[in-house]
Amino acid sequence: MHRFQYRNNHLYVEQVKVSQIVYKYGTPLYIYSGNAILEQFQKIQQAFSDLNPLICYSAKANSNLSILRLLIKAGAGVDVVSGGELFKALKAGCRPRKIVGKTPQEIEFALRRKVLFINVESYQELEVIDKLAGKLKLKQKVCLRLNPDIDARTHKYITTGKKETKFGLDEDTIKKIISHRKKFKNVEIKGIHIHIGSQILELTPFINAISKAIKLIDNSDMEMEYLNIGGGLGIRYKDEHPFNIYEYASRIKKLIGRRKIRLILEPGRFIVGNAGILVTQVLYHKPGINKNFLIVDAGIHLLLRPALYSAYHEIMPLNKSPKRKYHEFDIVGPICESSDFLGKNRKLPEVKPGEYLVVFSTGAYGMCMSSNYNTQPRCREVLVMENRFYEIRKPENYQDLISKDKIPPFLK
Repeated sequence: MHRFQYRNNHLYVEQVKVSQIVYKYGTPLYIYSGNAILEQFQKIQQAFSDLNPLICYSAKANSNLSILRLLIKAGAGVDVVSGGELFKALKAGCRPRKIVGKTPQEIEFALRRKVLFINVESYQELEVIDKLAGKLKLKQKVCLRLNPDIDARTHKYITTGKKETKFGLDEDTIKKIISHRKKFKNVEIKGIHIHIGSQILELTPFINAISKAIKLIDNSDMEMEYLNIGGGLGIRYKDEHPFNIYEYASRIKKLIGRRKIRLILEPGRFIVGNAGILVTQVLYHKPGINKNFLIVDAGIHLLLRPALYSAYHEIMPLNKSPKRKYHEFDIVGPICESSDFLGKNRKLPEVKPGEYLVVFSTGAYGMCMSSNYNTQPRCREVLVMENRFYEIRKPENYQDLISKDKIPPFLK
């Protein structure tokens, strides 16, 4: 978070005063620090340098084209989970051979673009890939996603490595696929993939899951080229204590040993999570019987995490006024839902209508989870690099909100 600092009571992103961006563009507004993003990516590169991994940024965390492009230019590949993310990754300049993932409804699109490999989630999906690859006269590399039945000890909605979740294949099914591999003439099984969840703060679940994957590879009667250990690395939002990335890399290096296998990582939140803020304007101060509310122009249509996951994001005034008294507020948005809040029971200095609040650590799963609920337009995004800032996504207007609607002839 060192790229976001208060100087003389004014918040800066890198060398740019945030109020300067706000006065030009208005609110609500997402702002990202390009150097904060690059520093996190480089931290992973350095930690795992001895293993020479392919680091595929997880586009689902934030798929803005400029952020994808920034990371691709720095050497990242891209992990995609949809045809839309694949399309964006290609548009941002990523070479297909540095793209991994699966596209459930757009597998043929992925095959035609010759992605490095597709992560397989089920036996039936492998059959579909084999059939489509045969139609296109291709040989497609795949990784089999192992569900290791490991508790990631994170929020239940973002736990993906337990047997009761919909993700991946159990060990017996993977063994069955490997034993029947000659049946699949148009695919090449090249590795094992695991991804046990998101915002994981303990090292033990990762090590246990990776150990299971390596054991499965060792007991296989075929040579595997890749071990994809997914993402899920946690970050600090409030008072969390994420494990050390260098310790993680060291433990994995010991597990892999002398095996000739290429390591792949899929970090998302770890790279962009703390690199973004959401700036919102206070519309009203509404005193209540039991609560005081600050009603702002950003809501769950722009930041769903507090309502969906009970997630905590630090909220501070854009410009600090040390002499103001502190009060407890709920910060709520303009959406017609009682779940429309950005923070509850927050002690803040008096903030007047027309002034601004900043919601921190919104670089991941913020804008990418936004919606037009209540027919609200999505907001602008801005990227800061050193002492300059750039609009990287225009805000929607009301015309955009109806641009895809069609009225049938009988209603005209």
